Amino acid sequence: MNQLLEWLPLLAFFAVYQFFGIYWATAALMLASVVVLGMHRRSTGKYKTIHVVTVCVVLVLGSATLISHDTRFLHWKPTILLGAAAIAFVGSAFIGREPLAKRMLEGVFPEPTEVTRRQWLVLNAVWAVWFAVLAFVNIYIAFNFPEGVWVKFKVFGITIAMIVFMIPQVFWLNGKTKAEPA
Repeated sequence: MNQLLEWLPLLAFFAVYQFFGIYWATAALMLASVVVLGMHRRSTGKYKTIHVVTVCVVLVLGSATLISHDTRFLHWKPTILLGAAAIAFVGSAFIGREPLAKRMLEGVFPEPTEVTRRQWLVLNAVWAVWFAVLAFVNIYIAFNFPEGVWVKFKVFGITIAMIVFMIPQVFWLNGKTKAEPA
């Protein structure tokens, strides 16, 4: 149920786009993002950083898109969020005790992993590069292809790319887990 909640803004954006166009879809994205932020706060008692950042970016760029009737603002949203993620991964290699990749992925497994700090840093760098590449590809598609192609890339392309990117890592990390002693 939590994953469905995470995808609500994206699904709302796509569904509304199909029937009413980019401007109504932008408004739906803005509303759904705020709803997700509120629902997560209500269920956990705290805000999730990614939700707060996303809502800020969506509200600013979505408002600019609606006020100016210029979709270029909206096109930059995924690039800004993906670029910020790339910067966060790079920064986490130097700030804090553990790289962001470790904080994000290690908690997925119930058993501890046998991964060295160097391996986590390499994986962290791979994530940073991946997000930077996706940010570039998003803006390239947004400004060089028809709007409908960009919408499908934003909704399906980035999502599928992320899943395909994560699958080998999950298998690799699964092989690095050690069972805790009984």
